[in-house]
Amino acid sequence: MVDRSLFSTTEFERARQQVVLALDVDTLNEATALTQLLHPYVGTIKIGLELYLSEGRQAVLALSNFDVDIFLDLKLHDIPTTVERSARVVGALGVRYLTVHTSGGEEMVRACVNGLREGASDSGHLPTIAVGVTVLTSDREAPPAELTRRSRIAKDAGCGALVCAATDLAITREFAPGLMTIVPGTRPAGVALDDQRRTMTPPEAIQRGADLLVLGRPITRANDPELAALTIVSSLI
Repeated sequence: MVDRSLFSTTEFERARQQVVLALDVDTLNEATALTQLLHPYVGTIKIGLELYLSEGRQAVLALSNFDVDIFLDLKLHDIPTTVERSARVVGALGVRYLTVHTSGGEEMVRACVNGLREGASDSGHLPTIAVGVTVLTSDREAPPAELTRRSRIAKDAGCGALVCAATDLAITREFAPGLMTIVPGTRPAGVALDDQRRTMTPPEAIQRGADLLVLGRPITRANDPELAALTIVSSLI
């Protein structure tokens, strides 16, 4: 049984807002069921490439009905014109976050930022935050020089946030001060690492300076997803 006595506390709500649930599924029925079950424990729902390719904008519209922000994780990477036009479409959807690869360079990332702003303005939404992806957490090594370069690209191009491994937080905070840091790949103690290489526990990541934590399989594939989510949120209080 899940103890709901913490739900009404300020501490629980603060911790809940730090957790992003990654929906690694490819049907809207599965995504909706997981969101219905788990949205009391998370502040943001992440729609990845798998679900978006399967269900498209309908996934965004359906999950926006819950008390959560929407994080669209498409990792845009193309010529600047294509990225800007694609970002304009996303901005018009009213999602909170969209990822873009900083490896594409400053011009491309700035095109994403501009497209998001224009799309949101045209549709009356708040601007979507462009999230610069630095180095994937599945990479075994992240050369400091490359992390520094990509962090600066995110900052100089106007991103509001960046994605990095927990082990990279010291570098990204130094060279991209003021940007929100979003950390995927954390794993509670005793949980399998799966394909993550540079990881730490959720409380450790928050202590290192992470603003948001992206968690998927440790919650969605747990024997009791509600209990797993509650345990993670409670560990952040």
